[in-house]
Amino acid sequence: MSSRPFATAAAAALLAVPAFAQAPAARASSVPAPAATRLADPQVEFEMMTWPEVKAALEAGKTTALIYTGGTEQRGPQNVNGGHNLMGKATVKAIALKLGNAIFMPVLPYTPNQASATIPGTIGLTPEILGMVLERIAEQSITTGFKTVILMGDHGGGQGGGHNAPNIYKDVATKLDAKYAAQNIHVYYCDEVYSKANGDYDVWLKENGYPYGGHGSIVDTSEMLYLGGDLGWVRKDLIKTAVGDPVPEPGKPRDPNAPRINNGIQGDARPSTAALGKRLFDMKVDYAVRQIRGFTGQK
Repeated sequence: MSSRPFATAAAAALLAVPAFAQAPAARASSVPAPAATRLADPQVEFEMMTWPEVKAALEAGKTTALIYTGGTEQRGPQNVNGGHNLMGKATVKAIALKLGNAIFMPVLPYTPNQASATIPGTIGLTPEILGMVLERIAEQSITTGFKTVILMGDHGGGQGGGHNAPNIYKDVATKLDAKYAAQNIHVYYCDEVYSKANGDYDVWLKENGYPYGGHGSIVDTSEMLYLGGDLGWVRKDLIKTAVGDPVPEPGKPRDPNAPRINNGIQGDARPSTAALGKRLFDMKVDYAVRQIRGFTGQK
């Protein structure tokens, strides 16, 4: 990583990055649209509020700030590169609505990752820069008047993941909670929206006869079909050929004779449906709300 002045400038620049397109207002699919898309919903989106509206919401008890990260990365030939941001915005909005006392900050569109000229769809940060950005946004939220700050994300980068990888979200939350707890201000890391929801969903897929997959496979493609399949988030005509590198189940070795397909898909996305995506979306929202309420004692 370069010098801290450069990193600080880079982190500050990220705060000005505009959010991706909003979740759909309507869908032609037979699968019901998520709660996050209803136009009559209460305003829970910080960047779509005026400052008097934020002030009034805080005074009315909406003192929980949700900081959600997305990520810009390729996810196979069939899915747009901004999938994490698009899914993230729909997810965090639904979480805020269900909690009833929360407002969500603009979704951060970059997380730890590495660009590639071979599959040019990824733009990433270093873990160090992400840590500074999360810390700055959380403290700015506290200065604004929020009493509880929740860190969470749609992309695994920075959230641990084995091999002694750092969990930036957890580290920032632990540091800031220790700093502000005496003022009855708390910062928490909500991991269940990502790790537990996805892990349990993988189990459900296996139990119901679906092939195991990773990046760009059934999980990503189905959720994007559900939330934005009619808005061009998924190239539907490519789903029938959306198969990539075979992925063994956890704990099993890769078949050395299986052909390698370097197209960004880990597994098979061909069985993807909006209905499968709805199941995962609902799990993510329910798991996050339950964990956050556990942090705060809210019923």
